[in-house]
Amino acid sequence: MIKQVGPTEIKEKHKFACHCCGVELELSLPNGIDKPRRCDCSICRRKGAVVASVKLDGIKIVKGHDLLKLYTFNTHTAKHYFCSECGIYTHHQRRSDPSEYGYNVGCLEDVNPFDLGDVVTNDGVNHPADR
Repeated sequence: MIKQVGPTEIKEKHKFACHCCGVELELSLPNGIDKPRRCDCSICRRKGAVVASVKLDGIKIVKGHDLLKLYTFNTHTAKHYFCSECGIYTHHQRRSDPSEYGYNVGCLEDVNPFDLGDVVTNDGVNHPADR
């Protein structure tokens, strides 16, 4: 669990926003950032975000629910959300664990994901749900 990223302390309730700040969320991160990762599936390698996970009740939309757009593909199990104004991917309901959201670490207030150093890459091309 990561409680500090660069100069930023990860708060138990941490603010989160897209680029234009039209979408604002509050994430429940009592243990900090848990298992940050990248994925090499078709959508993740295009968006290039570092993600971590929270339970479904760990995200509270504070502002901009009307700006969030949903994108699904293939099995339509994963639900990918992005801001319709600035286009930034914010979070997705995970296919490998639908009881969790993956969230874009770069959207956490005052967090630079490059300060995380090396981040593991998951094999999303050979997704466990496809076996």
